[in-house]
Amino acid sequence: MSFIHKPFRYTCWNATLYIIAINVFIWFMMRLAPGLGTYMALNPYNLIKFHMYWQPFTYMWMHDLSSIQHLLFNMLGLFFFGYVTERTLGSKEFLLLYFLSGIFCGLISLAIFIVSGSWNVFLYGASGAVYAVMFAYAVLFPRAKIFVWYVLPVPAPLLVLAYAAIELFDQIFSLKAGISHTAHLAGFAFAWLYFIIRMGIHPLKVWKDAYR
Repeated sequence: MSFIHKPFRYTCWNATLYIIAINVFIWFMMRLAPGLGTYMALNPYNLIKFHMYWQPFTYMWMHDLSSIQHLLFNMLGLFFFGYVTERTLGSKEFLLLYFLSGIFCGLISLAIFIVSGSWNVFLYGASGAVYAVMFAYAVLFPRAKIFVWYVLPVPAPLLVLAYAAIELFDQIFSLKAGISHTAHLAGFAFAWLYFIIRMGIHPLKVWKDAYR
């Protein structure tokens, strides 16, 4: 069996809660020392000029300091979708998906920044990894329903496809400045590839079979 497909021994130790706790801790640390963002956020100029090669990993641990909403929404999404996903996949598999997707989103964004000449952009936030987790949830629980605005039940796969369409539309027309739609789409794309390559599961087939 290829090492790519070799499963981990199942263990679950609530890594989701540790990730949330670390993100909250770093947010408060950043408020005390905002200059840390220069080192932790992903900036193409700093990464290349000053060899800050850790940034494609560290950027996903920091959030907007001007408002707690960025942190709150990402951590709520991680809790609601990540907790159940982790208990299904196991902590090791979940962490592999989460961190690889976050790094992938960072590298894709970095490449786009360099090609477009956006040297002064700072990328931060766990959104890309959280979107990957949301995608994983929709594959693992294709018949689950998410209550949008607490009243409208939407099947998880449909919600993921709707989010992807919205992100693609916003990316093309740049309707929401300051939001990295590329990272969000990259999160979905990585999770799609992860299930096909690592898990041997085709998301479209899962969704099609669930609603026959």
